[in-house]
Amino acid sequence: MALRGIFGVVHLPAMPGDPAATGSFDDVLQHAHADAAALREGGVDGIVVENFGSVPFAKGDASSPLPPHQVAAITRAVLAVRDAFGGPVGVNCLRNDARAALGIAAATGAAFVRVNVHVGAYVTDQGLIEGSAHDSLRYRASLGADHVALLADVLVKHATPLAPVTPEDATADTVLRGLADGVIVTGRATGAPVDRDLLQAVGSAAAGRPVFIGSGLTPERAPELAPLCDGAIVGTYFKRDGQVRAPVEADRVKTLCAVARPLLRAQNA
Repeated sequence: MALRGIFGVVHLPAMPGDPAATGSFDDVLQHAHADAAALREGGVDGIVVENFGSVPFAKGDASSPLPPHQVAAITRAVLAVRDAFGGPVGVNCLRNDARAALGIAAATGAAFVRVNVHVGAYVTDQGLIEGSAHDSLRYRASLGADHVALLADVLVKHATPLAPVTPEDATADTVLRGLADGVIVTGRATGAPVDRDLLQAVGSAAAGRPVFIGSGLTPERAPELAPLCDGAIVGTYFKRDGQVRAPVEADRVKTLCAVARPLLRAQNA
């Protein structure tokens, strides 16, 4: 898989066992299938499936992993999206359950995972989250799943590093010591725009790894930001009226892909 292009997000709604749940597991799958079909119609290059509606999130470490029913439901959703889309599919187990994401990816044939905190330590609404690159990469190897790419956030949204760190140092630790296959740069929160200087700093320190925008890309921002990265993961803009909990609209997907894709760094290398 080429780690480049415009990726859409299938935000799974709250499922049984979540405080905000209103439907069944089958309802979750129907939602996933519908959004994946719209993303495919719109022309994305890949899709990320994540348990967005399962707030408050489990921390995702050994003390607070994703519950088994949620891992099973995400697995079913990844398979449904894979069948509806036909292209590369990835997994993000929020908040930071890299083991669950890697296990799902290995079992379903998914192409990549997203890990919010791969190295370092961050203060979040789930408390202190520490990266576990040493465990994640060894677990991936033990599954014979080295083909599953690991995309890691740098200075991830909804989080503050425990100790001050420059974007360059955070990026270097992620790719040179954490051995991430690509990096993701976000704004401060879901849907928030990426700072151009931050994106440029991460790109300069990424040691040739692909760099993705992880939040806030719109057609208006694409001319400034797209030439500085290899791809983007887009959730909010693709939704009806730009509302993150609304359904994906294929026309919005087509609009952003048409504007942003030709400007990406990979297209002009």
